[in-house]
Amino acid sequence: MREILVADDHPLFRDALKRAILTAWPNALMHEADSVESLQALVDAHADADLLLLDLHMPGANGFSALVHVRSQYPGLPIVVVSAHEERAVVARAIAHGASGYIPKSASVAAIVEAVRSVLAGGVWVPTDTSAGPLQPAEADAAARIAELTPQQFRVLAMIAEGLLNKQIAYDLGVSEATIKAHMTVIMRKLGVGNRTQVALIASHLAIDDAAMPQGSA
Repeated sequence: MREILVADDHPLFRDALKRAILTAWPNALMHEADSVESLQALVDAHADADLLLLDLHMPGANGFSALVHVRSQYPGLPIVVVSAHEERAVVARAIAHGASGYIPKSASVAAIVEAVRSVLAGGVWVPTDTSAGPLQPAEADAAARIAELTPQQFRVLAMIAEGLLNKQIAYDLGVSEATIKAHMTVIMRKLGVGNRTQVALIASHLAIDDAAMPQGSA
């Protein structure tokens, strides 16, 4: 019996993905997440799942950051990115960051099933003849450093990238500001930087330009 994880913050699209999967694997066990925080709990609880379908744009994610972080924690879990981005450069970057497949949100049910079937068989599936060239050195370095963060440190990093202050992050996470300052010290050490501006800069290397996205998509 297949066990598939679906992480997307849009309920209607999560439902569409589930229905597509169930057309080919009627008995599949499907588990859902709608944010990076709930995704972390999901992969922790289902570390032996067969596949993760991952949206790039969810609360707590910044471009490829969630892909990089989950990939580092669970290297044996195949990840297929599902995104409204259809640019070849974005597809290539996702594969270079460790995704086993890339499904555009405009894909048909048949294409979704084909992609999932291919990845479950150990292959890599992309919508075009895109080849995964090497990442830019700064992006590859940022990914390697971010991969070293713990889940809580990763959440703090994502909030810093959103421009939140320490006191705002502390409030949202339900911890003291001193705890956030302690996290910041470790995050800066792991990222090899000296201030929060540089922390945000490291995170920005994994960002995606949303200008090319279809309006209203994610």
